[in-house]
Amino acid sequence: MKYFYAKGKRKTAMAAVRLYDKGKGNVTVNNKPMNEYFPVETDRNALFSPLKITKLIKNFDITVRVEGGGIHAQAEAIRHGISRALLEFNPELRLTLKRAGFLTRDSRMKERKKYGLKRARRAPQWQKR
Repeated sequence: MKYFYAKGKRKTAMAAVRLYDKGKGNVTVNNKPMNEYFPVETDRNALFSPLKITKLIKNFDITVRVEGGGIHAQAEAIRHGISRALLEFNPELRLTLKRAGFLTRDSRMKERKKYGLKRARRAPQWQKR
């Protein structure tokens, strides 16, 4: 069975996505059904948004291996991977996906903790007297 492969990233989450051609719309994430892995509907919507915008929602079976980050970051990493895999399938979808912002790698990461501070920017409480 032919598939289109791509990787997506967000924060520390990395997703390896395979779009199987001529599928029925089944989505498997880490060998679990998508509804079981992502119980929150907004995360599921983020997953399907590239397919909805290109009107290819029932054309592929999708399998994903995702690791790192939190659930929301993983959903966005999968969205990024699906968008890239759709470009492998049809390069003419680039303009549509680019306008929606799905091809841009979100480079925002957690800022490192600095010495002398409690967190990245949080200073210890200051007392005058």
